[in-house]
Amino acid sequence: MNNEKVDIRKFSRDDLRTYFTNNGHQAFRGNQVYEWLWKKGAHSFDAMTNLSKDTRTFLDDHFVINHIQVDHMQRSKDGTIKNAVKLHDGLTVESVMIPTPTRTTACVSSQVGCSLNCEFCATARLKRMRNLNPDEIYDQVVAIDAQSRAYHSRPLSNIVFMGMGEPLMNYKNVLASIDKITGDDGLGMSPKRITLSTSGVPKMMKKLADDRPKFNLALSLHSAIDEKRVKIMPFNDQFPLDDIKEALKYWYEKTGTRVTYEYVVWKGINDTQEDVDALIKFCKIIPCKVNIIEYNSIDDARFEQASPKAIDLYQSQLEKNRVVVNVRRSRGKDIDAACGQLANKS
Repeated sequence: MNNEKVDIRKFSRDDLRTYFTNNGHQAFRGNQVYEWLWKKGAHSFDAMTNLSKDTRTFLDDHFVINHIQVDHMQRSKDGTIKNAVKLHDGLTVESVMIPTPTRTTACVSSQVGCSLNCEFCATARLKRMRNLNPDEIYDQVVAIDAQSRAYHSRPLSNIVFMGMGEPLMNYKNVLASIDKITGDDGLGMSPKRITLSTSGVPKMMKKLADDRPKFNLALSLHSAIDEKRVKIMPFNDQFPLDDIKEALKYWYEKTGTRVTYEYVVWKGINDTQEDVDALIKFCKIIPCKVNIIEYNSIDDARFEQASPKAIDLYQSQLEKNRVVVNVRRSRGKDIDAACGQLANKS
């Protein structure tokens, strides 16, 4: 090795075992270190108390643990917590803890900034700096689990990849992080309690289907009419709805699991009968459910929350057509922690 320390979490368990044996140590030390890194979330070698001091010094001489730091924490009046998460290179992302009376959900980021350009989302206005590594995603979950235990005396129950970034544009690292989160040698969480939300990247949706994930998929839809969707999500020019429909059919054919459509209704944009009819038609492609999400302002006059009458129209007609629909009320709006508001203001 050269003089520059290597991030030890880039090593697999087998890599660590081999490294120890090649340097005159017993192979099982690699197992111990791996468990400290992933199951116990150790952020320093000194924390690895079942290793001798000499072994810990050896690790410290050769490796570094590039863990995150919660640089700033804000608490909403509704109990939501937003974390400004500082990365090892000084960049920042945000993650959110969302508590309800029965569960705690972590909303985690996958990119610094975002690869896409949704007009209604504050994160999309940030330049995409880089993808997050698997351990940086994993660390967000560990931090929120600790907050849930501290403030609510219970472990984290659910995870949504709905923070900063497009998860499918960081495919390899996101799936590697989920492997660690769900693995017996990691946090051991059920993949059924994880939802990956995409704005719709057809090629990557098909790739995900081929990999047969056990977690849930959500599509940030917001309009089932191409001409309208491209105005609020300009990348729809590259990934039109026909391509997304094809990818959804492929997803269901491969996985047999329904998709959740996330849908914000705005005044004067997608609040007409035509919009409702288009969504109902879209919902017949594969089994699905729809979450109608409250709009969270990002100080853009073009976007305004639709009237209760418009929301009721969507809900009643979707239900009439036997589509499962939920109307979601936003959490953490007072600290800019709600959907679409993450922009590193802190």
